[in-house]
Amino acid sequence: MLGNLGKLAADGLAYRTEKATEGAVHAVEEVVKEVVEHAKEVGEKAVADALKRAQESGDKVVKEVTEKVTHTVTDAVTHAAEGLGRLGQ
Repeated sequence: MLGNLGKLAADGLAYRTEKATEGAVHAVEEVVKEVVEHAKEVGEKAVADALKRAQESGDKVVKEVTEKVTHTVTDAVTHAAEGLGRLGQ
């Protein structure tokens, strides 16, 4: 009879251990899932910020180049007009 009680106790202990392990695994899975989601959000934000800065930097460069080209062309046309004006005198 004691042998059967020992077997029942061992089975009960094994069952409780299995359930506790399953619970721990589930808790770890949830934590990992949250960490991965947070990392994904942080990564997406970092990429978006980098793209925004690159766009702003590109916009600034385009503006500066456009202003320089406009200034250079304006100067060239002005000098050409002045040169033609002197030829006409």
